[in-house]
Amino acid sequence: MQNKRLDIIEKILNACYEYNSDALFILSLMHQYEDRGSLSKKQLQGLYSKASKIQEMPPNWLATLEATILKMPTRDKSPVQVNKPEPAADDSIPVIIEAILAKYPQHKRVVFLQTKYQNNQPISATEIAELEKFKKLLLK
Repeated sequence: MQNKRLDIIEKILNACYEYNSDALFILSLMHQYEDRGSLSKKQLQGLYSKASKIQEMPPNWLATLEATILKMPTRDKSPVQVNKPEPAADDSIPVIIEAILAKYPQHKRVVFLQTKYQNNQPISATEIAELEKFKKLLLK
């Protein structure tokens, strides 16, 4: 199945070359395809745009080329996002934890958050909201 897809690309390259033998882009793609045996997604998109302008190009070849392009992964080079720990409200967190544990000393989640706080690990905003919810429900 892979060979048929590759043959279609070669057929499209040859058809584009026959249509306009002076096109440097098509010549470049042909040489790269012969050397490496494949083309990148951007190169295939360029080939598709050139081939779609040719009236004599069979539509099934174009559809196969388009399907090949859609199957290829898109590699975006987006900047790496650094997650900064949110500043915790140092005054309220230990007070809430101690108040809940004074009434419910075996509360597993609060004990976990207390250990996390004591080890100077960052406590996220969702965990702080969770503590607030526990405080509201358990310490009426």
